[in-house]
Amino acid sequence: MRGITIGPIESSLHPGRGYGSAPYRRTLTETRELGATWVSLTPFGRVADLSPSGVSLTFEQPFEENRVAVGRAIDQAHEAGLKVLLVPHLWVESGGWRGELDPGNDDDWSRFARSYRDFLLAWANVAREHHADMLALGVELRSWVTTAHADSFVALARDVRALYPGLLTYASNWDDVDDAVLLGAVDLIGVNAFFPLTEQHGASTEELMRGGERVAGRLRAVAERWQKPIVLTEFGYTTRTDPALRPWEWPDKMSHVTVDEAAQARAYYGLLAPLMNEPWLAGAFVWRLYADPEDVSQEAEWGFSPRGKLAELVLRDAYAAHWAADPPWPPGESLFRDAAELPGIF
Repeated sequence: MRGITIGPIESSLHPGRGYGSAPYRRTLTETRELGATWVSLTPFGRVADLSPSGVSLTFEQPFEENRVAVGRAIDQAHEAGLKVLLVPHLWVESGGWRGELDPGNDDDWSRFARSYRDFLLAWANVAREHHADMLALGVELRSWVTTAHADSFVALARDVRALYPGLLTYASNWDDVDDAVLLGAVDLIGVNAFFPLTEQHGASTEELMRGGERVAGRLRAVAERWQKPIVLTEFGYTTRTDPALRPWEWPDKMSHVTVDEAAQARAYYGLLAPLMNEPWLAGAFVWRLYADPEDVSQEAEWGFSPRGKLAELVLRDAYAAHWAADPPWPPGESLFRDAAELPGIF
């Protein structure tokens, strides 16, 4: 499961460039050329703030328009020979992090859970109608799935399972997957894997790989506990100096950034090289390309996208290599080329 997340372009300022468009077909072509076999699509719902009463299905364009575009995007991906993970996200209009949602008392939580159920079932219907291969129940909902409120989320998972016949996952944040109590309700354990690989500036490739080995050990324990495979529903590093120090920091909030393609590439290598040796790792989705590959207005040059950067070379090499979860490989073949074989990066 070698995956690329393709972000939406839903703004009315960019008509004809989002999911289901002709430019999106070009992104699918690039995705195949990178060696990917899956794409992840990320439609959004909207909550006003961190104390929401419900979820609006409308984000940048009306839901009915968006569902048609996403359905067409799923069909186009299948036509291109790619499988599809559909990942409905929540956008917090006030700017907070979705993992800190707190609707209020028990009644408030129940009202919010019913609204989120409507939101998720709406996208589960799209996934069912267009035969999406996997569906995420949610993304980084820490205050819900790691607390006493988690039972209502497990009930929601049962409702989705009754409607949608494909694989189910849930995208935990990297630092709370150990505490998510709904993992018994999914087929694959999803992790948004923005793990820090080091605590020092200017870390060497060897230090970053040691960080990747620590990540592998932590996730191995989760996989063994639940006896389920893990998929990195998101992973990536920004194109800046020391991106593996605080990889979750959002590029739009940065200023005076030194663009550093080699540092991004080394962080990719440090995470992937150890994890590819793990038989419980079902796959990974890099964060991210956009629906129009030529629309550079979506992200600053120091952002997460590997497109046209040194990190793309590491990604191509990793996606072409044999992973431990793959069928048997001819004897003597390595899982991933040695860092010394990727000149210009290390």
